[in-house]
Amino acid sequence: MSKRAIILSAVPVSTAVGRYVRPGDFIVACDAGYRNAERLDLRPDLIVGDFDSAPRPKAEHETIVLPHVKDDTDTQYAARWLLEHGYDEITLLGALGGARLEHTLANLATGLYLAKNGVKVLLANERSELHFLMPNTPMELHRSDWKYVSVFPLEGQLTGLAIRGAFYPLENAKLTADYPLGVSNEFVAETAHLQCSGGTGVVVLTRDDA
Repeated sequence: MSKRAIILSAVPVSTAVGRYVRPGDFIVACDAGYRNAERLDLRPDLIVGDFDSAPRPKAEHETIVLPHVKDDTDTQYAARWLLEHGYDEITLLGALGGARLEHTLANLATGLYLAKNGVKVLLANERSELHFLMPNTPMELHRSDWKYVSVFPLEGQLTGLAIRGAFYPLENAKLTADYPLGVSNEFVAETAHLQCSGGTGVVVLTRDDA
């Protein structure tokens, strides 16, 4: 049985992202992410952070206080902790957007770290979802209320890429980091199927602009 966890990072979220939380999920709040727990009416099972962006919360929560000078971001530390404790399905909320673009990029790297270690990982906000496409691991995505599906390489080239069920289908394609060929494709079927043979990619689902 899958062990599911939610990581709450510090970008403020709306209650709409509460749909990603299921009963029994292990909740980790990273630093100011405990404010998102309050917004979503969740009680964190664990809070981690160096608390440079928010005061340390009250002692009723289990808390790991990290040093200010460290290699891991608070979110990376939480991801590593969950991986070491056997969690294999992890959703990151409050990890996209906000005032610090470098934090979004760092959280994307954390998601890739989890995916490369066999975790089913998702980053989400109110308008988008990010999934990680790994070699020889087919991905099936349901249209639901999504309009756009975009694919970008993360480590050099993404090779042997196939996209089916989208307006611009691809077969055995190659994406490179210096040309955004995979941006803003659109669902034309209820399900899109993606796979690649080499490299890693991030798949972005986005709602209509309207």
